[in-house]
Amino acid sequence: MSIKTTKNYSPNFYQEKRLKNQIKFLIIHYTGMKSEKAALNRLIKIQSQVSSHYLIKKNGEIIELVPEPYVAWHAGLSSWKKERFLNNSSIGIELTNPGHYLNYESFAKKQINSLIKLSNFLIKKYKIKKKNVLGHSDIAPERKMDPGEKFPWKHLAEKNIGIWHNLKKNILNNLRTQKCNNLERKKFLKNLYTIGYPKKPMKYMKPEKYIKFLAKAFQRRFRQELTNGKIDKECLLISKNLT
Repeated sequence: MSIKTTKNYSPNFYQEKRLKNQIKFLIIHYTGMKSEKAALNRLIKIQSQVSSHYLIKKNGEIIELVPEPYVAWHAGLSSWKKERFLNNSSIGIELTNPGHYLNYESFAKKQINSLIKLSNFLIKKYKIKKKNVLGHSDIAPERKMDPGEKFPWKHLAEKNIGIWHNLKKNILNNLRTQKCNNLERKKFLKNLYTIGYPKKPMKYMKPEKYIKFLAKAFQRRFRQELTNGKIDKECLLISKNLT
């Protein structure tokens, strides 16, 4: 099996090749720029010092930027479970989308279809576990919001890409905005750490502020209708189900 791509190589990667079994994660991003042209230019411009392995345009075109054996610069300060600086162990995929600060929009159908094909190819090639398909905000919740609450995580999980809960919507809706007590809040956070979310930010931040970022990252992934950073009983139940 092969994937049709257009090659437009970026100089922003480490020269040393990694072994195939070192690749454990698939990290999904959005570009967060006004236009596709501007996004591509940034990813291939040496001065920007950022890159990813692939960029997927709205029309579904897949652009290869960095060959998979090399470490691209897409994850930055990041962690998941015991892993740190996930550039070293991941493949990064950027989807063109203006993002939260520039009129965030739904992802195009052709774009998502191409992402599904590419992801399935990479998952099979590198034996990437479903639980290791992540968003940038999962691994850097205090810094990043992408790919965000409009990204179709549930749809991807139905294609065996990433994980999702199996709870019924009516049960969840009844629990939404119901406050958690301190014990339940602690249980929610423990569940998140079990899933893999970072226990602390990569730089100093007050604990309560970080917890709000952490809750928002979880909601953008698994409770996309309401991303308010408040820990309620719906979030608690979803986190329990995922563990």
